[in-house]
Amino acid sequence: MIPQEIYRHDAFYRDAALGEFQRKYLVVLARIPGDDLVVRLLTSKQHGRREDPRCYHGYPYPGFYLGIIGEPLTVRSWVDLRYLDDFDPSTAPKMMAKGALARVATLAKDMFVELLDCAARAEDTTKLQERAIRDQLARMSE
Repeated sequence: MIPQEIYRHDAFYRDAALGEFQRKYLVVLARIPGDDLVVRLLTSKQHGRREDPRCYHGYPYPGFYLGIIGEPLTVRSWVDLRYLDDFDPSTAPKMMAKGALARVATLAKDMFVELLDCAARAEDTTKLQERAIRDQLARMSE
């Protein structure tokens, strides 16, 4: 798993009402010391998120508008900029082998650079995550 890529995670959380695991899509933003990954969820639920400006840190939900990315993400999508635990990539190979985790898209470089800048400034981004995101942003401009 590398920054700039979007993954489908088929067992991201367990829905207590349904008793089943639910699928989510996530984008890899950066790698932090210790090798964990800074990731954020994608959502198709607008719920007050804006399309313009693309980067929105306001109420009720901060987000970054991606637009329609393409198969399998065929509806308008945003990156949810609220806090999310870092992802342990050591679990990825086994999950990929079972088909529970798969790369579905790679963001265009220009859009990814905008996303990194936006995510680094988000209120819920920790200092460690911000540092990793800014390091990734610096690598993108080399």
